[in-house]
Amino acid sequence: MHIPTSTYRLQFRDGMTFGTAIEFIPYLKSLGISHLYASPIFTATSGSTHGYDVTDCNEIEPAIGGRDGFERLSAALKADGLGLILDIVPNHMAASTENAWWADVLKFGADSKYAGHFDIDWSQRLTLPILGKSFDEALADGEFELQHDPQTGEWSLAYFETRLPLNPQSNEQISGDLKDRSLISSVHDQQPWRLTFWQDAAKTLSYRRFFEVTGLVGLRVEDEQVFADSHALVLDLVRAGHVHGLRLDHIDGLADPSAYLDRLRAAVGPEIYIVAEKIVGHGETLPADWPIEGTTGYEFISALSNLFIDPDGMRELGHAYANLSPDAADFAAGLRQAKLLMIERNFEGETSRLVAIAHSLLADMDEQRLASAIKELLVAFPFYRTYGRDGKLSDSDRRLIEQALGEAAKQTGDRDALDAVAGLLDGGPRAEEFQRRFQQLSGPIMAKAMEDTLFYRHNLLLGANEVGGEPDRPAGGVDAFHALMQQRAKLQPHGLTATSTHDTKRGEDARARLYALSEEPDGWRLGVQRWRDMNRSRLTELPAGLTPDANVEWMLYQALAGIWPEEFRDGAAGALTDRFVAYAEKAVREAKLVTDWNAPHEQYEAAVKSYASALTASASLTFHEDFAETLRPVMAAGYLNSLSQTLIKLTAPGVPDIYQGSEACDFSLVDPDNRRPIDIKELARLLATRDPISELTVPALKQRIIRIGLNLRKRLPALFAEGDYMPLSVTGIRRDHVVAFGRRLGDVFTITVTPRMMLGQLEPGKLFSGPEFWGDTTVILPVELQGPKRDLLTERSIDAATSVRVAQLLGVQPVALLQGR
Repeated sequence: MHIPTSTYRLQFRDGMTFGTAIEFIPYLKSLGISHLYASPIFTATSGSTHGYDVTDCNEIEPAIGGRDGFERLSAALKADGLGLILDIVPNHMAASTENAWWADVLKFGADSKYAGHFDIDWSQRLTLPILGKSFDEALADGEFELQHDPQTGEWSLAYFETRLPLNPQSNEQISGDLKDRSLISSVHDQQPWRLTFWQDAAKTLSYRRFFEVTGLVGLRVEDEQVFADSHALVLDLVRAGHVHGLRLDHIDGLADPSAYLDRLRAAVGPEIYIVAEKIVGHGETLPADWPIEGTTGYEFISALSNLFIDPDGMRELGHAYANLSPDAADFAAGLRQAKLLMIERNFEGETSRLVAIAHSLLADMDEQRLASAIKELLVAFPFYRTYGRDGKLSDSDRRLIEQALGEAAKQTGDRDALDAVAGLLDGGPRAEEFQRRFQQLSGPIMAKAMEDTLFYRHNLLLGANEVGGEPDRPAGGVDAFHALMQQRAKLQPHGLTATSTHDTKRGEDARARLYALSEEPDGWRLGVQRWRDMNRSRLTELPAGLTPDANVEWMLYQALAGIWPEEFRDGAAGALTDRFVAYAEKAVREAKLVTDWNAPHEQYEAAVKSYASALTASASLTFHEDFAETLRPVMAAGYLNSLSQTLIKLTAPGVPDIYQGSEACDFSLVDPDNRRPIDIKELARLLATRDPISELTVPALKQRIIRIGLNLRKRLPALFAEGDYMPLSVTGIRRDHVVAFGRRLGDVFTITVTPRMMLGQLEPGKLFSGPEFWGDTTVILPVELQGPKRDLLTERSIDAATSVRVAQLLGVQPVALLQGR
């Protein structure tokens, strides 16, 4: 297998076509990228901005260039020696009439040849939650019309722009007034589907969906025919040599991830690189029998936070936050509340189905007791899911269930019911459906409760609120990071290492800046006090009180700090307004406390957006000046954090993944802000700069470090794919401010040395501290890493035998990458 030395993620659509990507290839080659990593390229719903709403698995999206454009891209990549990794979506497709398989199901119901392709409960009519009100209300308001296509001879039921195909057997009765309510009602009753109010989906949906998205219906890829039908084109592209790797979206959504991966590996062969999108919790590892190279790298972001979050500062910051917003400060209680909300409201239908299945298997037990036990087990689950098959669990999964049982028992005294439900998770073939449905539900509940609810309620340090992160777990420092990297080198040395993706909550440079707030908690606390006073007139009086409340204000100031420009005058602050206001709206909706996506509170949202808009308005100059002055040292420390995490990512175990545009600086907010088009010409201009590192802007310096690191990996692929990860001891007065490790294979080695926790310690106007700061701080070199060395960032020779003084390195430059000579 050819392991990538690096990947570069491009988001196709929104102006990024195959033709545009071809123009980008010379830049990627110069940067040192080995593989282009493409977002989904198969045909999706009209106007899709992301491609995960696939309508045809076996057609390449015409809007981005179609098959011809793809093959031109493939040829251009091959000509320049780059490979291609495709992001594919095995878990779901679009529940849209643009999807021919779905349209056939709507037309023929359970008799459709595609009825078994989708995860549908055929014990009832298929529910279509597309109405803005109940069916009876929409019918009374004349919102439906029967329509006939003279070219195809097909009848459909029209609801505004949507055309729903009708079962042929119901066509015979259609005549007369095509808007007749009685006729429409009769025809509707004869369909294998029924139309419902979109807000009732959580209770009444009859098909498995992707998380809460009713527009994405679950695929049954566990079925051999479904797998073959949905993977025909991608396998053709692999066999033709166009595709060299696959990224698998939402692997935890599948009924049997292990069986799917076995089938996929057999189909693509042993040479294709495969990674899966999988959130790996603290203490969790990938199942050992998965035939893949690793994950997409969210756990690497979490590992990095150990280095740049000050645990002592976080405790102080936590006290200030608790005084400001005591309810939001309790993370554990907040997670329980968010999970209960998901179970009892957002996934009510899925939970009720689980209860019904359990009761059918345990008829002698009261249904309410079973419902309570299932609820508490779902709340107590520490990871996304278990991976039982055919109703049986592995030993590691049994231990996980025991852990969840212990936690659940603290909330309910009904241990018999808990044990009975746990027994079904390991109950053999008779309980296979219960096990499967439970495993497919626990993940969405965790994801939506933690990442898409609690991370917008608990705002202590937004930089810690990241996909795969656990903000309540104290940062473990350098030792914890080294331990995680040694484990990574052993368990998934070829998985992706990410710092930004299309799904992260903020760009990597914004996150690196926010980490620095933990180093000066008192400065942040006092700043928030001042800014709230300055902007008190911007609050809106609503019946529930002044809006936004203190917790939302704290959140808005942190979010703004993450994207604040160095030069804020002359309209630069105002240029943030649209992005920042959109973020504010999304944040309060995701929090689901006063408003949410299903029931927007217009007055509340208007008040929050008005406040957010005022923070960036040019009229707020006094606030801007104070905000900028407070952030000045934070921004400097944030830049250095960013350069440190970048170099660590380039040299740590795994394959560094560069998200489009983040090789310069990525101060984006959550999607869709982080999916904005990139300026290829500007990135190429920066890369062409030949100034010494001391004269580069931060974006150019970061990009230079990446180019040096990636080209090093291309020259020494075996070192980084197979080499040891060697934590290095640091002694001296500033030892806690240094991260150092080596990579070694035989007599080939590199040494990475970066600073940490540098707020307030930097030379004015520079991104390093002078030799006097570092004093006697020394990196101890084991015998394997001794000998002549060269710093690849400055081309300096480093004279070091058994140790190297940190002042030699970080006293004159931000970070250091040494190579043995």
